[in-house]
Amino acid sequence: MVNVLRFTDVTYVRDRRPILDGIDWAVEDSERWVILGPNGAGKTTLMKLATANDYPTTGSVEVLDKRLGRVDIFELRNRIGFVSSATGRRIPASEKVRDLVLTAAYGVEGRWNEHYDDVDVRQAERILAEWDLGDYVDRAYGTLSDGERKRALIARAVMTDPEMLLLDEPSASLDLGARERLLQMLSGFARSPHSPAMIMVTHHVEEVPPGFTHALLLRDGQVQASGPITEALTAENLEATFGMPFELTVSNGRYAAVAKP
Repeated sequence: MVNVLRFTDVTYVRDRRPILDGIDWAVEDSERWVILGPNGAGKTTLMKLATANDYPTTGSVEVLDKRLGRVDIFELRNRIGFVSSATGRRIPASEKVRDLVLTAAYGVEGRWNEHYDDVDVRQAERILAEWDLGDYVDRAYGTLSDGERKRALIARAVMTDPEMLLLDEPSASLDLGARERLLQMLSGFARSPHSPAMIMVTHHVEEVPPGFTHALLLRDGQVQASGPITEALTAENLEATFGMPFELTVSNGRYAAVAKP
């Protein structure tokens, strides 16, 4: 197994306030991590560093065996798949779903005058079919439902066969049916030995797909728990992370948490 991400004593300071404080964390290529924590815990900043979109104040971040500050970050980002709400806002509403995925090959949003080989078109259509979007290839992105958009963005992110896939709250804003459909697909993708390392941020344990192997819990920029999901995602660690006691249950690989009365 190979490290695809390593944080070593990472601190990130803005306006004299530590957003991250002494983070040590490593992700291997076969692992699927979920990151949990309250608002302001540092999850977004952690993702910025993991996607090579920012630099630590102190400490070191190694992404795909390259240390930030000593590597061409544009080349590095081509090896990373990333999905967030900000990603979706950059996509033109008129963009056809097929083109949404195809343009990932050039790292651009919005089809222009690029040339794509037949192999690129076939790969895009195969990936869209895998994410249950085969009937939508000629639809405009702006006409899709929220769930369809999220799946289309993930299809775009995996188009280039990334070595690491990061998902920032992929099921946020979805209704129950769309959320469960997406989580089923993410679970299947996570369980495939051919999938890249995966890191997913969420606020809710109910949104952790079965098949995810590890958990990182953050509070006030510090790690409260980290490791295999069965050891890190416990009621005690949730209480330390969110500041209140929970009853945590697990059924068929799905977690549920409610506050203790």
